[in-house]
Amino acid sequence: MTVLRAGDTELTVEPENGCRIASLKVGGTELLRQGAKYGSFVMAPWCGRTDGGRFRNGGELYQLPLNSGPHAIHGTVRDTAWRTARADARSAAFVCVLTDPWPWEGRVTQLVELAEDGGGLTLTLGVEATDASFPAQAGWHPWFLRNLGAGGEDVRIDFTAEWQEERGEDHIPTGKRIAPLPGPWDDCFGMPDGVDAILTWPGELEVRVTSRAEWVVVFDEQREGVCVEPQSGPPNGLNSRPRLVTPLDPLEVRTAWEWRRLS
Repeated sequence: MTVLRAGDTELTVEPENGCRIASLKVGGTELLRQGAKYGSFVMAPWCGRTDGGRFRNGGELYQLPLNSGPHAIHGTVRDTAWRTARADARSAAFVCVLTDPWPWEGRVTQLVELAEDGGGLTLTLGVEATDASFPAQAGWHPWFLRNLGAGGEDVRIDFTAEWQEERGEDHIPTGKRIAPLPGPWDDCFGMPDGVDAILTWPGELEVRVTSRAEWVVVFDEQREGVCVEPQSGPPNGLNSRPRLVTPLDPLEVRTAWEWRRLS
């Protein structure tokens, strides 16, 4: 494990477990749902579900292993051991080589940086092609605790989206954009000016999640946790909005989390 500290914040990364942020404690209070599958994990080289696990690169059709019913979900690197490239007291860099079942050679990098005062966190992802070009996506899947466990109220999620991706019964976007609907959600929203969402545990803590990425998935259908997931494209984006990564043009996406106490 890699442990970073600044101010009264302590963050733990598990490189061997998909470079997952396993813990984020502010003033001793844990913000992330605990467990080997939770914390905050990286989604790459695709985000969310890929329909039937199939997508094209040029004229050639590729098939990914199905790991969520009839679909392939959340990429491959969350299940892969990463290597720690460097680490100091407040920051660390990690790298993961893309291998089977991804059809192309490449790598994914993640830079984790705590603010000097411990009041925020910046995460930067890169997807690089080392040989042939390929379509890709990248993003994060944080599991925030619904309740911080100190007898306070459950978290509230506040955001303003320009549209919502209409979701089919198979959880794949239909391609139609609709006016944002009230929750509960397992849905993707469009924010062309960048992701901006606030999670508030009334009387306890506020966390603001921002990114220049234009898509965010919000998931709040489980009792234990809620997810606000900035990502470079919508679910099934390898088919609907492919972003080509070349040896000269990597994909980079960044998110910042800032927090403040409310008591």
